[in-house]
Amino acid sequence: MNNPTLIRTGEASRRDSLWSRGAGLAERLIGDSLLALVARVAVAAIFFLSGRTKVSGFLTIKDGTYVLFQEEYRLPLVPPDIAAHLAAYAEHLFPLLLVLGLFTRGAALALLGMTAVIEIFVYPDAWPTHLSWAGLLLLLVARGGGAWSLDRRFGIR
Repeated sequence: MNNPTLIRTGEASRRDSLWSRGAGLAERLIGDSLLALVARVAVAAIFFLSGRTKVSGFLTIKDGTYVLFQEEYRLPLVPPDIAAHLAAYAEHLFPLLLVLGLFTRGAALALLGMTAVIEIFVYPDAWPTHLSWAGLLLLLVARGGGAWSLDRRFGIR
């Protein structure tokens, strides 16, 4: 005897088939290289734009940046003036490397560390934002820059 729950109707079968074809198309169009490129550019933009708020001109640290690190950020173990320089330079260098796909894993790991510091010591209530950054960065640490990267061109793993 047939179990009625196992018998598929023609409409359900067509719907599943359409869904499966759509999923297959998405898999073909959105490959790992595109995902890596989007992750690299997206997270690079976040950090680079943050870095630009800390400097004027090319890389001259603004007075307000020093004040920010003295009064709002107050990182333990690192003096505010040194932390201001490190953050500003890191937020310029590592995003540039990510966009180029050069030393992607290392740059992503550095920004992941920076994200952890921001989450733990500066803005612990902003964990949903930091988790989204971490998700992109973890993808890059685990998988690298993808086929459309200088890492691939130069054989850097």
